[in-house]
Amino acid sequence: MLKGNDDDSDAHGTGPEVEPEQPTAAAKVGGWVKELLIVVVLGLVVSTLLRTFVFQMFEIPSGSMEDTLQVGDRVAVQKITPFARGDVVVFEDPGGWLPEMGPVERTPLQRGLEFVGLLPNSSDQYLIKRVIGMPGDVVICCDVEGRLLVNGHPLEEGDYLYREGGMTVAPSEIAFRVTVPEGRIFVMGDHRNSSADSRCHLNDVSVDGSRGENAFVPTENVVGVAFAITFPFSRFQTLSRPATFEQVPAPEGPAPAKPTIDPAGVSC
Repeated sequence: MLKGNDDDSDAHGTGPEVEPEQPTAAAKVGGWVKELLIVVVLGLVVSTLLRTFVFQMFEIPSGSMEDTLQVGDRVAVQKITPFARGDVVVFEDPGGWLPEMGPVERTPLQRGLEFVGLLPNSSDQYLIKRVIGMPGDVVICCDVEGRLLVNGHPLEEGDYLYREGGMTVAPSEIAFRVTVPEGRIFVMGDHRNSSADSRCHLNDVSVDGSRGENAFVPTENVVGVAFAITFPFSRFQTLSRPATFEQVPAPEGPAPAKPTIDPAGVSC
């Protein structure tokens, strides 16, 4: 006996449709949390990569770069373009410039924000100065008008040197002549009479027994070029390379393996 038409209809799926199950409130919240976590993690990864390879924040701890930089200024340092004479750079202590100090106390949240670059670096083993001499440069203090000479070119530093009582401080009160060795730079602070810079380490003895080498910062120690003051907001400004450095000629010969320092024993 053949089956009836009702059975045939059911076999072809023409019965009543079943509506899809709607997500619960808990499932919706879980989805939002998952998306938020993905956004936060991606943001942290991007921030960390930017801090490592693009730019980093630092806070100015002393007055050695006044009036260009004030104590408490936060500066942004870029790591993309190479530095040159006249740039303000942040660098790791080349050895013996800074006393050993304990770490700055920070909460876990602050340490995390520092790691991803949202707070300035709190390490006390970084310095910030202006590049005066590149490898092979001859830096002399001073000519008859009291100006620094770099490869024979007199620097006009009035635009950035510290002013005291309305008068610009002297470029240097220490007479010296140095040749910057290969792979190193000669740096000075803008507040020259309050900056323990390269001049003050020309008589230091390094761990290998060489004298004066630690006065010249290894280029590999340079973190990057300070390009802007970002905080406080009233001090926001960009930092540029002074025009006087554009006129400095290239050194006459290749950079020596070791520095030359005259007179021997000169220091602050």
